[in-house]
Amino acid sequence: MTLDTLPLGQEAVITAVGGEGPLRCRLLDMGLIPRTTVRVEKIAPLGDPIELRVRGYSLSLRKEDACKIQVEVKQV
Repeated sequence: MTLDTLPLGQEAVITAVGGEGPLRCRLLDMGLIPRTTVRVEKIAPLGDPIELRVRGYSLSLRKEDACKIQVEVKQV
């Protein structure tokens, strides 16, 4: 599953970060690295962008970029 399809309030663990060149580096620099827990906090009224909670801070990310991040839903 990709990060852009994760439901509101759901937690997941990042398994892979895709993208090419500067985009991939930017995502990694923002703390979106494999084995990191991420949760969808808010979704904009029109669906884009989404607000994530990662490593103790809030991060807004466009769905276009979020679709490049593979996640696995955390089992409770």
